[in-house]
Amino acid sequence: MNDQAVSPARLAFTTPAGFFALGFGSGLAPWAPGTVGTLAAVPIALALKSLPPMLFWALLVLSFIAGIRFCDVTARRLGRHDSGSIVWDEMVAYWLTVAFVPLHWGWLLAAFLLFRLFDIVKPWPIRLIEQRFGGGLGIMADDVIAAVYAMLILAFAPAFSGLF
Repeated sequence: MNDQAVSPARLAFTTPAGFFALGFGSGLAPWAPGTVGTLAAVPIALALKSLPPMLFWALLVLSFIAGIRFCDVTARRLGRHDSGSIVWDEMVAYWLTVAFVPLHWGWLLAAFLLFRLFDIVKPWPIRLIEQRFGGGLGIMADDVIAAVYAMLILAFAPAFSGLF
C-alpha cells in the first residue's frame, strides 16, 4: 500500500484524518483497540442522542461520509488496509447501533456487546463486504453491517422480554 508507512501515534496527533480515524487516540490502545474505540464512542453517542433526530441523522451521515476519507487516507499512510488502530468505523457504527434504543445504560450496554460481537465474528456478508470493497468505504461498510445486525436484534428484543 505504502512503502513509507507512518506510525499510528504520529498520525493520530499530527493529521486531522489520523486524529479522527484513530478515534481521537483511542485506536492507539495496545490491546483491543476496536473495543477501546467503541468505548470512546459511548459518551459521544450520549451527546448525539440528545440532539433532535434530524440533526442526529445528519451528523451520523456526515460522520460516515467523512469517515470514508479519514480511514482511506490513514490506511494509506499506515501502509495497511484496515489497521486495528483505525477505529472511526467502530465509533460511527456504534452511534448507528444506538440510534433507535432508549437512552438507558442497559440498552447502551446491549448495543455495545452486540455490535462488538458482530464486528469481531463477522458473519456473512460482513467478511465478504470487507474483502470486496477497498479503501475507506470497505473499512466503514463492514462495521455498518455489523451495526445493522445488532440493531435488528435490539429492535426485536422487547418482543421476547416476556420470555425471561
